[in-house]
Amino acid sequence: MEFLTLKKSNCKNCYKCIRHCPVKAIRFSGNQAHIISNECILCGQCFVVCPQNAKQIVNETEKAKVFIQSGDPVYVSLAPSFIANYPGVGIESMRKALKQLGFADVEETATGATIVKKEYDRILREEERDVVISSCCHSINLLIQKQFPALLPYLADVMSPMQAHCADIKRRVPNAKCVFVGPCVAKKDEADHFGIVDAVLTFEELTNWLKQSNVELEQQLIPNEASRARFFPTTGGVLKTMQKDAPKYTYLALDGVENCISALKDIEKGLIHNCFIEMSACVGSCINGPAMEKHDHTSFIQDYAAVSSYAGTRDFDVVQPDSNLLRKRFSWIEKINKQPSETEIMTVLRQMGKYKTSDELNCGSCGYNTCREKAIAVIHGKAEISMCLPYLKDKAESFSDAIVSNNPHGLIVLNEKLEVQQINKAMLNIINVRNENDVLGELVVRVLDPGVFEHVLRTGREVHDQRTFLPQYNRYVEMTVTHDRETRMLIGMLRDITTEEKDREKRETISLKTVEVADKVVEKQMRIVQEIASLLGETAAETKIALTKLKESITNESSSTLR
Repeated sequence: MEFLTLKKSNCKNCYKCIRHCPVKAIRFSGNQAHIISNECILCGQCFVVCPQNAKQIVNETEKAKVFIQSGDPVYVSLAPSFIANYPGVGIESMRKALKQLGFADVEETATGATIVKKEYDRILREEERDVVISSCCHSINLLIQKQFPALLPYLADVMSPMQAHCADIKRRVPNAKCVFVGPCVAKKDEADHFGIVDAVLTFEELTNWLKQSNVELEQQLIPNEASRARFFPTTGGVLKTMQKDAPKYTYLALDGVENCISALKDIEKGLIHNCFIEMSACVGSCINGPAMEKHDHTSFIQDYAAVSSYAGTRDFDVVQPDSNLLRKRFSWIEKINKQPSETEIMTVLRQMGKYKTSDELNCGSCGYNTCREKAIAVIHGKAEISMCLPYLKDKAESFSDAIVSNNPHGLIVLNEKLEVQQINKAMLNIINVRNENDVLGELVVRVLDPGVFEHVLRTGREVHDQRTFLPQYNRYVEMTVTHDRETRMLIGMLRDITTEEKDREKRETISLKTVEVADKVVEKQMRIVQEIASLLGETAAETKIALTKLKESITNESSSTLR
């Protein structure tokens, strides 16, 4: 059963969970995170660090309510870290409140811790073992089962305090059901797998149940000197309760998965011998468990002080069961993915733009410690090539630079101080500059009249296709300037229209000359017409006179004949 699930609608593709997952048991598909149950050790770090609350722990409150309704006595095994989660509330107050919810009784898991630590002491005194690793933390157990199977013989084959306590309750109370309440999501898996514990609630689940039932916790602490095992949820808490009287053994406490992994690697290499190691997955141990209520618990010192002041100096009075009743067997949980070949890794590295070792930045932005780890995750289907931030940045910049560089129009980008931030080749050609470094970071006034940029910055009004003559460069341009308020940048685009403008001037000159020639032709033609007209006028007058004289002569001759 998967006890950590994902709310897909909340997952925002931030990769924070994979960055904090100590075993990288998360895969990304479709920009969504998915927990790989076969590899997950249920440390709960992804739940703790998720900024969008996209991870959620499976709630077993209803399961516990069903047990209560069944009529069987239902006992609560209360983790000793409860004193840090509910400051000032002792076991008596917890018992009173939980009985109001219907539980038959409430006992401290620390009594089971006393049984377990006594068994640890016995093993170290009586058995010939080299390295012994505590088995109280189920996440550490899963870590060894999944990633260090060769070290399984070193893992103490002893029940956890939760199991030992619930087994003890069931021996004492026939038909009893046991519900563990604590700060750990891994305990849900442990209970489900081994079957001794019937249900597991987190402190948050219990708090919500109390609120829904209008049950309030009373502030009351009654000291009990016979309660030394209450130290168990702190780093080194197991060692604080042990006799540590076995000869030749060194006792060591480690917290945090990374520290534990480092020690396990040393054990694998044969560097550690004759040592009892208390291991806890959580930094600070259980008082910093993933299911401690986040809003109230932010200080190790305060939480440790709460546990320390509540713990006694002697052991709980318990009946120690036979060692065989405390046995717990661990088996290897085989991982599905195999180590890929060097060729496969190099192929993916090249796809990520990593062609040589110096290209492997190992920045960790994808969540993996090295580019090679990321490449292996891609091969295993756990990661996508696009998760590489430098790769995406280089790709985006390359694409953007290609567009800018190959744009036929001049582009210049200024900040609000009118300093040049970016410039393309076409712009360099317009202003007769060879190298962009000669102008980058300089005031635009060095290369262009800043007037239009100042106008846009001052008024907020964009300028579009404004024809401008640049006398210092003997060029005509169409200038467009816009102000991007989000980036606080001024973007200028200059289209060189010098050739067009010169062609226009040439056409205008030709037109003027044509008009001038036409005027001269017309003038000449008019003169010729006038001359022709003048000549025609003189000829017509002479003809008229001659005809008139002829007419008169004919008339005179006719008159003489008649007489």
